[in-house]
Amino acid sequence: MYQKYLVIASKLDDAGINITTQLSQFRKNPLLSSMQEKTNFDFYLCEKEIIYTENLDIEKINKYDFIIFASKHKSEKKEKTLSVHAPGNWRQNELGGEVGKISKTSALFQKQIFERLVYNAEKYHLKDYKVTLECTHHGPLINKPCIFIEIGATETEWKDRKSGFVVAKTISEMIQEFKENKYNEIAIGIGGPHYCPNFNKIQLKSNVAVSHVIPQYVLPLTEEMVKQALEKTDEEVDFALIDWKGVGNVEQRQQVLEILDKLYVRYKRTSQIDK
Repeated sequence: MYQKYLVIASKLDDAGINITTQLSQFRKNPLLSSMQEKTNFDFYLCEKEIIYTENLDIEKINKYDFIIFASKHKSEKKEKTLSVHAPGNWRQNELGGEVGKISKTSALFQKQIFERLVYNAEKYHLKDYKVTLECTHHGPLINKPCIFIEIGATETEWKDRKSGFVVAKTISEMIQEFKENKYNEIAIGIGGPHYCPNFNKIQLKSNVAVSHVIPQYVLPLTEEMVKQALEKTDEEVDFALIDWKGVGNVEQRQQVLEILDKLYVRYKRTSQIDK
């Protein structure tokens, strides 16, 4: 499905530099790999922050099949985290990208890299780190399928060599081992908080692969949000997955169902998924 990967980090980002430095040990000879029809990856170290589209060389990016942004994560609670999410803005664009536009992503790649990140964090005894999905948020806006993989949430974690190694090894293994799975059902997520606890469980313990997640805090839902989530998922979406208790009040839930019905999108509640 994807053969040429590009790993992007900012030279201003301690976590991005940590991850890419660790990742370099897993890279084969770039000259040899470029001469072979095998899966490979290149680095792109950006001079400025990578969440702003205008800081990126889009012509360079467009030469690749899949883009992995390696980055730091900030949070008010300063929890130790390893996280995965797709970029884009459902409404405002305080942090790069464009208003109401999201980037492409792959539900299958997100699912598999999240599973591998959880596995490696446990395997290498990365204690006290919470491994989690995040909803779709912030820039940049690009036309190639992509994800962010991040270390949070303070300078201590960003520079932690062990966390950098775990993320780097996860990226390396996924680039080599990612495979399409025709048995996975593909879903977009609607509702719930930023760190998606119910979607985490589904991504990790079910047959469903989740791509873009529209969180509760950007509701009320609009038709355009759903259309974007469907169009910007590289796979064909089977249904919308609703975090029913995380959608808000009765009126908001009803509005979600009305929009999905109008767009002929099947839907299920997260509680209906075997996990």
